[in-house]
Amino acid sequence: MNSTPSPSTLAERLKQAMAARNLKQETLAEAAGVSQNTIHKLTSGKAQSTRKLIEIAAALGVSPIWLGTGEGAPALAPDASKAPADASPLRLEPLLPWDSSTPLDEDEVELPLYKEVEMAAGAGRTAVRQIEGRKLRFSYATLRAAGVDPAAAICAQLTGNSMEPLIMDGSTIGIDTATTHITDGEIYALEHDGMLRVKFLYRLPGGGIRLRSFNRDEYQDEEYGPEEIHANQISIIGWVFWWSTVRHRRAPTLVR
Repeated sequence: MNSTPSPSTLAERLKQAMAARNLKQETLAEAAGVSQNTIHKLTSGKAQSTRKLIEIAAALGVSPIWLGTGEGAPALAPDASKAPADASPLRLEPLLPWDSSTPLDEDEVELPLYKEVEMAAGAGRTAVRQIEGRKLRFSYATLRAAGVDPAAAICAQLTGNSMEPLIMDGSTIGIDTATTHITDGEIYALEHDGMLRVKFLYRLPGGGIRLRSFNRDEYQDEEYGPEEIHANQISIIGWVFWWSTVRHRRAPTLVR
């Protein structure tokens, strides 16, 4: 009796695994955290590979080696099936090095990076400006989960400890520039007379606003009326939907 030949392409293996699980493209895309267009291109053969192979294989419950190359058995190792059916596996997304010449993945978008910069001939004055040539990559799935339009999303570099330990000095933040209407208690990025500031915002009667820091031991609340908002050139850049910090290794402590 002849055994069924193993599918020879990624598209065939992907469609076989989807059929076995009775999964549609939309359902698989949501489970794997990728766009439906990514799944469509893979199943149609228009795309021959993806950096989200591990996530797609996990969503299908198959071996990523088999899915990617056709080698080995489709099923996961026995140990992988011992977890309860309703348990949510912990997935650590692989860190992949890239630079400006690395092509974008099907489910990625580049966001411009902003920071507080000193203006030319500005006598020490600053402004929040885009850093030419610097961008950060996000997956569309991350932006969709936050309800953020990629066209309205930017990143910025923050300095200062007013939001520590929630948002550390040196953090990179993601900002939705389409959301500038204040929802009390949410975190927003502001440009305050050329300074980039991140604060909890609250509305005040008469059109004023209250700025609140997470580090309230060192930073008191600030309140501004409509005239003061204009005089201090305070404008809301957008709602902060994401932040991340790269830690720097400390020098070893010398034993005395």
